[in-house]
Amino acid sequence: MRGVTEASRPQAPPPDDDVPLLDELMPWSVAPLRFGRAWVVAPDLRTLRGRWDRLVAAEGGEREALFRPSRARTTGTAVAALPGQRTGTGRFAHEAGPCPEAVRVLTGPFDEQWLLPDHRLLDTARPELWRVAGGPQVFAVEQGYVPGAAGPPLLVTGALPEGRSPAGRPGRIRPLFRRPGGREPNLAPGLLGFLREHCGRGRPVDPGQWLAWAAAAAVPSPAGCRVPLPAGPEAWEAGVALGRELVDVQLRGALTGARPRLPGGRRPYVRAAFPARPDSLAYDPGGEVLSVGGGLVSPVPEAAWEYRVGGVRVLEQWFARRTAPADPGSLEAIGPAAWPQEWTSELLGLVTVLALLGAREPDRAPFTAGGGPGRSALRAAGVLPVPDGARRPASVLDHREEGPGGQFTLV
Repeated sequence: MRGVTEASRPQAPPPDDDVPLLDELMPWSVAPLRFGRAWVVAPDLRTLRGRWDRLVAAEGGEREALFRPSRARTTGTAVAALPGQRTGTGRFAHEAGPCPEAVRVLTGPFDEQWLLPDHRLLDTARPELWRVAGGPQVFAVEQGYVPGAAGPPLLVTGALPEGRSPAGRPGRIRPLFRRPGGREPNLAPGLLGFLREHCGRGRPVDPGQWLAWAAAAAVPSPAGCRVPLPAGPEAWEAGVALGRELVDVQLRGALTGARPRLPGGRRPYVRAAFPARPDSLAYDPGGEVLSVGGGLVSPVPEAAWEYRVGGVRVLEQWFARRTAPADPGSLEAIGPAAWPQEWTSELLGLVTVLALLGAREPDRAPFTAGGGPGRSALRAAGVLPVPDGARRPASVLDHREEGPGGQFTLV
């Protein structure tokens, strides 16, 4: 068996300053969230509840030490509740209530975990994202640029993303819509009309089609993710069709209503039971076998094992986030006594997703090559430059939000 192998490097098209940046086409973006303390997120709900209960049972200096204070948050910090969340706004030093209802977040590429959505616990939570999350909203997560790294520069998720690149480079989070309920696309004004005339055969182009094209065509560059535009209607339709497949797989079938599945005979199964606490991950390409501490999963296509984001192998990072040691006595050390069955199910689903995406990655090449109108054409059409207002959050306050100490705040 082998652990780490060299992944084939992607062949990106030559740099072209006329290829528009995603930053110009989806102008409102938000920097990654910063939780500030690792214990507020976990792969399973029982762990989060156990950590909360341990923390609120502690008093004084012990509570402060378990909390892991930072310059942004201590047990004495008073802060507004996050939009849409019913959590306390008094100082956490006096908190004695039950664990709040956790929410699903994307903590890394394809890694959905659970988060305690209490603003008092999070250093930088980006409330503007919470205001527009939910419903038809999806987020395009632009990965930080890593020279020569394998992997897609753009990922899509329906869960609120933490937004950090696995390679440690800063990325950006770009909601598809600026307002709740799928209202007001986060696109350069006039872009959809330009696409309708250039490649939509006069038919309306919707935000979902644009996002599908971006998923198929995006390429990394030192200036940020670039999205070449199609040369004509045929390229547009083919790219949108491919992009819809890629987006649907990443959203776990949310577009089609059918969870991603590999063909019969190629679906991964557990061939040997996992140990209670697996401590290693390895891959045998000859037998297409993934060893999880001696437990065996197969078949696992090599495309799934080698799938990387920002140059980091996704399966290895997913496993490490569940098995990394923690300081004894810390809240991070509270976790399952044995590997939960739900993690095994999530692993099988992840293998499926990565195998499907890896198999289609070469099909993106015709669309990443570009050949269509560039920034100069968009400027001539009045699409670029985007107005400053398009880069700022929309005013979306439809209700009162609770501020520190139970007061109400206006946004």
